[in-house]
Amino acid sequence: MDVVGQINGGLRRIPAWTIYIVGALWAGWLFWLALTQQGHFRADPVNVLERAYGEIALQLMIAGLLVTPLRKFAGLNFMKFRRAIGVTAFFFVLAHFLVFAILDVASLSRVVEETIKRPYVTVGMASFLMMIPLAITSNNRMVKRLGAASWRQLHKLTYPAAILGGLHYLWLVKGFQIEPILYLGVIVGLVALRMNWTQSRAVA
Repeated sequence: MDVVGQINGGLRRIPAWTIYIVGALWAGWLFWLALTQQGHFRADPVNVLERAYGEIALQLMIAGLLVTPLRKFAGLNFMKFRRAIGVTAFFFVLAHFLVFAILDVASLSRVVEETIKRPYVTVGMASFLMMIPLAITSNNRMVKRLGAASWRQLHKLTYPAAILGGLHYLWLVKGFQIEPILYLGVIVGLVALRMNWTQSRAVA
């Protein structure tokens, strides 16, 4: 068996719910570090936790977008994990928002004010709101209820949500930093690749 076959064989033995367990444990561990102000959480634990949750969410969005290209170009089949990756990404986005709303600004009126006043918060909030229907419908019952075609159409919100998430991160940081630029570049590239495949199939 080749290397790709061995990897795919190993992936088949890993249950998809492992993603949820690892995500929950990681989120809890970061929260504990912030609560006890350990390591790099010592100086400004709320701000560091808020950014950590947001960055993990963005990394998971990218991981979800990579599933199809990895199968198409490398033969690696992560399809069984895509739903879990997406739901866990939403979980971290929600955690990111809750830290912002409860621990950072600590007021619903301030949440509204910051969303209106600061463009990076506006696009971040738009991304979060787009992800809510995706998370709600990420189960087999909703696929049957909506119908496969409508469900697929709804889940195209993944693309603008990811782009806005990347833009939120880029806009958030101060000064020139390569990491958010790379994140946004990768997201835009993956979404463009997906759109190209969709158009090619439509023409064919």
